[in-house]
Amino acid sequence: MTASVFKGCIPALMTPCNPDRTPNFDALVRKGRELIDLGMSAVVYCGSMGDWPLLTDAERQEGVKRLAEAGIPVVVGTGAVNTKTAAAHAAHAAAVGAVGLMVIPRVLSRGTSVSAQKHHFSAVLEAANGLPSVIYNSPYYGFATRADLFFELRAQYSNLVGFKEFGGKADMTYAAEHITSGDDSLTLMVGVDTGVYHGFVNCGAGGAITGVGNALPKEVLHLIELCEKAAAGDATARAEARELEEALMVLSTYDEGADLVLHYKYLMVLNGEREYELHFNETDELSASQQRQIENQYNLFKTWYRNRYGA
Repeated sequence: MTASVFKGCIPALMTPCNPDRTPNFDALVRKGRELIDLGMSAVVYCGSMGDWPLLTDAERQEGVKRLAEAGIPVVVGTGAVNTKTAAAHAAHAAAVGAVGLMVIPRVLSRGTSVSAQKHHFSAVLEAANGLPSVIYNSPYYGFATRADLFFELRAQYSNLVGFKEFGGKADMTYAAEHITSGDDSLTLMVGVDTGVYHGFVNCGAGGAITGVGNALPKEVLHLIELCEKAAAGDATARAEARELEEALMVLSTYDEGADLVLHYKYLMVLNGEREYELHFNETDELSASQQRQIENQYNLFKTWYRNRYGA
């Protein structure tokens, strides 16, 4: 098994659209390269941010293949209704040179069944062919992976190296206390932008998977750096990390909502990245009021950051 890539800051890439609302893989690869060059550890594709439910299996795999061929370390989301499909995405990821997997629970059919989820996770981890993997825990998928199931799987699959927590502070605290803190070879990944400080400082997280970091990569990398220093006991960094997280909070909170992709694509447009203007469904769009609010908060944050840290 290769060394785990789950550390530092990993943006969950969104899928840009061509004018005909098909995936723009050239723009996807450009964005992935840009973020890696700025200091990201890897990228995730295709999780919720990548619109996995709206893409065909062939489109998802083409995006993974293109990123891997470009030398971009890519962690692959395995979300699927069908276990066979999820396992096929895992096998494809291993075959084309991905560096890791984000193992998403089975959704819709028997989604609340522990035994069904155990078989689902096992099939994906088996198909991964040794790729380092984290289980993605999210209340939005309707299933909470607890310590007993995690360690049953871990006993059989050594490539299960961590836990990505997308729930709130209580969920992240549970994951730290009952899953990741007892084994130095396991990593807790912060899975929601509003939980970076809590995850690193209070829960010993080793990395973060970010949405807002697509649009504000330098600022989010700065936040992670401060949180890592704060977790080592640096009092000045602790105060700065809390200040920066509070300044980012409105933009970070979009990560918790149903419109997260729409919000973060619009942030990209505000950056001047026009390939993120369109969505796969023509009717998916922010209201004029939502756009105005995000513009105001984007401008406020950029002004604050410039005044606080300089150009």
